[in-house]
Amino acid sequence: PLKNRLRKASSRGRLLRLAMRLSPPLLRFTAARLIAGMLALGSVGILLPAASAQGNDWKIVKRDGRDYIPLENVGKFYQLGAVQNVGNNFTFRTQHRSLRGQRGSREFYINNLKFILSYPIQEANGQLLISRMDLTKLVEPVMRPNRISSAGKITTVVLDAGHGGHDNGAKSLYGHEKQFTLDVALRAKALLQKAGYRVVMTRSSDRFIPLEERARIANRHANAVFISIHFNSASTGASGVETFSLAPRGVPSMANDGPALSDYTPCAGNVRDAENIALACATHASLVYNSRLFDRGIKRARFVVIREVTIPGVLLEGGFLSNPNDARLIATPAYRQQLAISITQAVRNYRNAVGGPRTSAPVASVDDSTQAKPGGPTVITPANR
Repeated sequence: PLKNRLRKASSRGRLLRLAMRLSPPLLRFTAARLIAGMLALGSVGILLPAASAQGNDWKIVKRDGRDYIPLENVGKFYQLGAVQNVGNNFTFRTQHRSLRGQRGSREFYINNLKFILSYPIQEANGQLLISRMDLTKLVEPVMRPNRISSAGKITTVVLDAGHGGHDNGAKSLYGHEKQFTLDVALRAKALLQKAGYRVVMTRSSDRFIPLEERARIANRHANAVFISIHFNSASTGASGVETFSLAPRGVPSMANDGPALSDYTPCAGNVRDAENIALACATHASLVYNSRLFDRGIKRARFVVIREVTIPGVLLEGGFLSNPNDARLIATPAYRQQLAISITQAVRNYRNAVGGPRTSAPVASVDDSTQAKPGGPTVITPANR
């Protein structure tokens, strides 16, 4: 099929040639226009953070038809000092902030919290490079959430308990995913209401609600965020927590095995790209901090519920029901209460981060230590910048 052939293409030039050769004549014009638009995303469609105030001009390196920025340039802009290289690993670090990663890898840590980049860190002429897309759509809104101009006041939280009714979701020896997600949502509702938020539930009982209807429910509410609650299932060895944010237009979804034409079709939720990743950061930091499960990272996908919501939204996975250790933990009320606390902290941290003075404060960070501390993840709000 055309879609599978396109996914196997290793470059955008091959994508264009395949589309033109395999598409029926009447569809070739549409395919050509779509791919022309996707090519444009690599250059003019993505605005870099304003650098003039810092006296720091962005250096753009073209590689494989994509724009990259030297990491040295990034460190200078965010005043992180000189890069420290040890083998393939690199680190930028100040007293309160850090960036680290590895050449050739998509794993990237901001303040010890794992993100999965859209594209691996590259090297050219002795310089480590990060894609322009990852800088503008991930690093910038996480490092400086108060500069997200479209972020509004948050008064309402829409909680989406995954699955329900005939849709049981994943299963463990202790129960079905639909039971655990609803329990966490109800616990989070009580905590959020106590904190003064208005809470909307996409379901409050064991009912099946179509995915599109869940998004419609969320979109009825202004000054709101959307949090979809799930638990994972895979091989018995898989463990940990992960958080999904909507993939920006032009980057592959991590639910796919490669590039697809659908990557370049705008989604309703893309109007909230900056808020989405900032909310994902706040959510995931709280999850990692409170669960103490393995950090699987913040990832990108185009799941229906986060694709169609036009308010800031995320989907969290609170552990693996297929993993014996995770499943036993998920079955305990104490763990589900910790997840509810994590959601409440995430909303508070996100609201504080996007609603305060225009500083370069990251949304949240995770402490290096393994001991939990009262109050949740560290929110850094330096007085300068």
